[in-house]
Amino acid sequence: MGLNKVSVDDINVKGKRVLCRCDFNVPLKEGKITDENRLVAALPTIKKLIADGGKVILCSHLGKPKGEPKPELSLAPVAARLTELLGQDVKFAADPEVVGPNAKAAVEAMKDGEVILLENTRYRVEETKNGEAFSKDLASLCDIFVNDAFGTAHRAHCSNVGVSELVDTAAVGYLMQKEIDFLGNAVENPVRPFVAILGGAKVADKLNVISNLLEKCDTLIIGGGMAYTFLKAQGNEIGKSLVDDSKLDYCKEMLAKAEKLGKKLLLPVDSATITDFPNPIDAPVEVEVYDSDKMPADREGCDIGPKTAELFADAVKSAKTVVWNGPMGVFENPTLAKGTIAVAKALAETDATTIIGGGDSAAAVNQLGFGDKMSHISTGGGASLEFLEGKELPGVAAATDK
Repeated sequence: MGLNKVSVDDINVKGKRVLCRCDFNVPLKEGKITDENRLVAALPTIKKLIADGGKVILCSHLGKPKGEPKPELSLAPVAARLTELLGQDVKFAADPEVVGPNAKAAVEAMKDGEVILLENTRYRVEETKNGEAFSKDLASLCDIFVNDAFGTAHRAHCSNVGVSELVDTAAVGYLMQKEIDFLGNAVENPVRPFVAILGGAKVADKLNVISNLLEKCDTLIIGGGMAYTFLKAQGNEIGKSLVDDSKLDYCKEMLAKAEKLGKKLLLPVDSATITDFPNPIDAPVEVEVYDSDKMPADREGCDIGPKTAELFADAVKSAKTVVWNGPMGVFENPTLAKGTIAVAKALAETDATTIIGGGDSAAAVNQLGFGDKMSHISTGGGASLEFLEGKELPGVAAATDK
């Protein structure tokens, strides 16, 4: 995978029209933005383009309008909030067809350093199909394209891939650059020892990730619900724990692969077990801890136990690179979050480069207050998983190589 891409630091945008694809897919409640992390994360790239005298045209999707204008999914509130965050006017081009009379007139009238925001790219039915007509419309507005939306990098859409093929220069923004530097290089060229930690509920979601990381890492740690299918594959009683019986052979293959490659594959040696899954998820639970080879048939493993937490934390101590994707248990429940907290703490205390691969692990690390102790927290769940699988991401591949 070519990871050496032209970035915003390599281009001259003065007097040029720059279309910048951001990830403004923020949660809205009654027209108010309830979490503006993604807006704040986009500011460095936008400010750089403004400072360099570009005519900055921002675009993003929001939610799933499925190719039709849905007023409740308009980006108008984002334009208003960006105006406040940037301290300068961000003009909103309210066209139901995204590139319409408002957008064209606004771009035509732009001066260097000004900013406009286009309407939700998914108002156009072509967007998610990478249809040519919409890509051409977007390309007609700009001289240069900048992609800073890692969250959609694993999808080939008009606003990240289609348009890049119709402009001379397609650069990556600071957020994309950081994702490529950390995630891409961690997998392709890690400083060793390289420890990968996988959790989450299902083995099925991580099949290719497990297989790819076994080839790349020195130690692979598996916790969370998916660990029980591995433990069952080794012949252990797992009680009422989560299991995917159709993947038992796959788990046996992976255990054999680790042995053949001389890699350490660590599984839980004990579990925090409960009688019934909590409902609601944060309801009080009575926990009993059992070793992995002594679990009663009527109990359910919902977190790694204290011995396992210590084992996993020890494995992290000597690492130079650690990638973590997926919680160690039902971390939404305070009693069943201990394993996830222990791993987060171990990562916070190590000098290694620590990379959190999006999704639930990013949420867990932030909720538990360890966010600022990590080297990098990925902004894309699905995209970061595909990076860890060793797949080429269309949104990254489409950027111009240096």
